[in-house]
Amino acid sequence: MTLDLDKFALFTGLFGGLALFLFGMDLLTNGLKRAAGDRLKDLLGKVTSNRFFGAGMGAVVTALVNSSSVTTVILVGFISAGLMSMAQSVSVIMGANIGSTMTAQILAFNVTRYALPMITLGFLVSYLPGNRNRQDYGRMLLGIGLVFYGMGVMSEAMIPLRSEPAFINFIATLSNPLLAVLTGMVFTAIIQSSAATTGIVIVLAGQGIVTLETAIAVAMGANIGTCATAGLAAIGKPREAVRAAIVHVLFNVLGVLVWILLIDQMAEIARYISPQGDVPRQVANAHTIFNVANTFLFIGFTTQIARFVEWLVPDRPLSTELVLAPKYLDASLISTPTFALENVRREIGRLGEHVTDMLNKSLPASLSGSKAQLEALSAMDKPVDDLHRAILEYLGEVSRSRLSDEQSRDLMQLVTVANDLEHIADVVAEDIVTSTRKRMEEHAGISPYTAKRITDYHAQIARALEGAVRSVFTQDIELAEAVRGMKHDVVEMSRYISRTRFERLKSSDGAINRYVREVELLELLDGIFRTARRIARSQLERAEVEPAI
Repeated sequence: MTLDLDKFALFTGLFGGLALFLFGMDLLTNGLKRAAGDRLKDLLGKVTSNRFFGAGMGAVVTALVNSSSVTTVILVGFISAGLMSMAQSVSVIMGANIGSTMTAQILAFNVTRYALPMITLGFLVSYLPGNRNRQDYGRMLLGIGLVFYGMGVMSEAMIPLRSEPAFINFIATLSNPLLAVLTGMVFTAIIQSSAATTGIVIVLAGQGIVTLETAIAVAMGANIGTCATAGLAAIGKPREAVRAAIVHVLFNVLGVLVWILLIDQMAEIARYISPQGDVPRQVANAHTIFNVANTFLFIGFTTQIARFVEWLVPDRPLSTELVLAPKYLDASLISTPTFALENVRREIGRLGEHVTDMLNKSLPASLSGSKAQLEALSAMDKPVDDLHRAILEYLGEVSRSRLSDEQSRDLMQLVTVANDLEHIADVVAEDIVTSTRKRMEEHAGISPYTAKRITDYHAQIARALEGAVRSVFTQDIELAEAVRGMKHDVVEMSRYISRTRFERLKSSDGAINRYVREVELLELLDGIFRTARRIARSQLERAEVEPAI
């Protein structure tokens, strides 16, 4: 009966402690992401062609949010937007591995006795009404308290294992580095947390159950196992996300292959630079040494790695429907509004490009196009409707999260812009197409003189729409102001066309019908211009209420 009780206490303590640890890590990471989300984008946005600076930024950002996956998400967005090359992102991913070792360094502190005070204070701060940033900091403190408390529960539960023959025999097999690496890899892939694996290893090493060398090998395996999380997250994601996940896998696997035969030497270095007898700190330092050494070893090959990954995952042309399928609406980011809204902004950029393309194709179709061209133009509206619906559904999910006042304003701006773009697509696919069909049925061709004037006018409208969309996508205030400033010239062009066209009106057959259709087209283009100016105005209004930094 005692043996059964011991087993019950062992498993409930081990898995209960692990559950507390993982829950605490989740609270900590989410709190960090909410509190520092915008700053993280700014930090990574400073990455230049200097690969060492890129690695440093990757390490800092990952250490701040305790999540290399968040760093990867930001990178994917930058690469897709053309703000960063694949080669530049490789060095940042390498640096992210260094930043992830900060967790092990924190876990190596023996602060279990302070876990409950941290949980108490964190709970009180997080549930006090008032400032949301303060509540986020409270959740972070609550999370780290749960992490240390969970480690303490696991540590106490594992004490009987010191004299358990079956467990001692299993640990003895881990003296084989390959088996230790495999154990760390499989366990991390199952629980999807390298930090938890490292925490357990620190507990085991601290109690003398495993040697430092075995602990290092298991931590190496955790580096490979964590790639399973990135790999699963990349399924069905943009090509850039798949490439980033492959870089992560390549870097970690190659690093383990290089250093697996040098574990003894790494252990000696860790003992030398760590306080004597402080095994948890030795494990943490070895983990950091491994990732720093890996980065310095491979950072000279970022360009070659990027080319290899781009060769493995090449770009492929897609049909219109697939091209406009949701690309950035990542469900895993809904709980992190900063990144979710940024990805919606990128998605709206794609939607705007497609709608602008529709507007550009509407001119030849409306002036001299065939029925087949009109059908093709009308068919371009369905992908817009589908993506518009997906964006609104995603924003609806995001709205259920805890949003700051600024994030709420951003969300409403993006809803409005998405609706405006969908409206423009409807005007092109329905109103302009219908008007053109009537003109063709009435055999009322547009005169070369008027066609030239409408072409110039249409070019200005298309430029305004493109600028408005880009101002929202890039959050460019000057571009938004430029679009708003186009009103005078565009209005003058419209008046000139209407006035001269009326003067040329004659009573010959078909002249009245031709005039009506030309004026109708001008009015539709004028409506699109007003909508484009409204989109630009939304970006200016956002800037006016944005808090000064």
